[in-house]
Amino acid sequence: MIRLAWRYLWSNPLSAALNLLLLTLGLAAVTFVLRVSEQLEGGLRRDLAGIDLVVGAKGSPMQLMLAGVFHLDTPTGNIPLQTLELLQRQPLVAQAVPLSLGDSLRGYRIVGTTSDYLALYDARLAQGQVWRGPLQAVLGAAVARATGLKPGDHFSGSHGLGEGGSGHEDQPFEVVGVLAESGSVLDRLVLTDLASVWTLHEHHGGAAAHDDDHEDREITLALVRYRSPLAAVMLPRWVNAQPGLQAAAPALETARLMRLVGVGTEVLQGFGAVLLVAALLSAGVALLHAVQARQGDLAMLRLLGAPAWRVAALIACEALLLAALAALLGLALGHGGVAVLQQVLAARQSLQLAPLGWSLAEALVPALALGLALLAAAWPAWRAYRLDVTQLLQAPR
Repeated sequence: MIRLAWRYLWSNPLSAALNLLLLTLGLAAVTFVLRVSEQLEGGLRRDLAGIDLVVGAKGSPMQLMLAGVFHLDTPTGNIPLQTLELLQRQPLVAQAVPLSLGDSLRGYRIVGTTSDYLALYDARLAQGQVWRGPLQAVLGAAVARATGLKPGDHFSGSHGLGEGGSGHEDQPFEVVGVLAESGSVLDRLVLTDLASVWTLHEHHGGAAAHDDDHEDREITLALVRYRSPLAAVMLPRWVNAQPGLQAAAPALETARLMRLVGVGTEVLQGFGAVLLVAALLSAGVALLHAVQARQGDLAMLRLLGAPAWRVAALIACEALLLAALAALLGLALGHGGVAVLQQVLAARQSLQLAPLGWSLAEALVPALALGLALLAAAWPAWRAYRLDVTQLLQAPR
């Protein structure tokens, strides 16, 4: 029956190819949305790393969160180093991790911080060791892969957070370690200590900047973890009341970001739904016409002893074969789209996606395809089941 259904399916190749194309494109859109949504949510959760609050200069909370957590935007400015000490003394704060931004390596950000930042992400070293002094750097996995640098090599950072800035050739960094691939934001960062950033920018500012007075030193951001649930209510309000300080709650800002991204995914989901409905109607009409055109063949099968349900199952099998082929092609095309998007994002040093692998949600794709196939075949199969063999044999030729 499967062989016969396959022959029947391709007896009209243009109609079969059109139905296959519509169904494949619809299923590919569904696969793409499921995969990208899951990857984005997983990536954002990894990058949040339990960070409860980002404290920085006055400005947009969204910009503050994008710059401090995901490193996808420029920061709103700098804040005094005393702010970090003030936060660390706060009884509501369990941990405050400083970040200093300002330079980059071939577009990858150089971040001055402490080893606590590595601990936030449970980072592991693939090579070398963590920095132990100024102008020593640890590379993220993506940075090491893109630049070809390894422990023992030296590089010079560029002023600014993009490629093309003026360099610090007279004060090169030494690579002392490379982090293992984690899929988090650490993969695309160059990490060093705070003193390295201060040294570079004091030198960049001229001789007058060589002052040992720590009161003039600044950081860009502080990543805060709460000590108790009460801090979620009181600490942001306290921070915002301080002159020049702004608090951003990553959980809230990420939810806003996902709502903005959700508009695009909803449009793509709507496009996929339209294609699936078109495929459903097209396949249903094609099968109904096929039943009418093959009435003689179906009558002969009945005369040869095939029961009515078997004739109806032949029509359903034809639809199921079309759906199975479309599901395979749709999954492959959807994953291909994710792979292309992953390359685009990697080239722009943005969020990371994993084009390979499977998720439980993707099991919905073949289930959806088979369900649509059975729905499209329902009326044609019923017509085949109710076929009056006697009437067909008595019909004039």
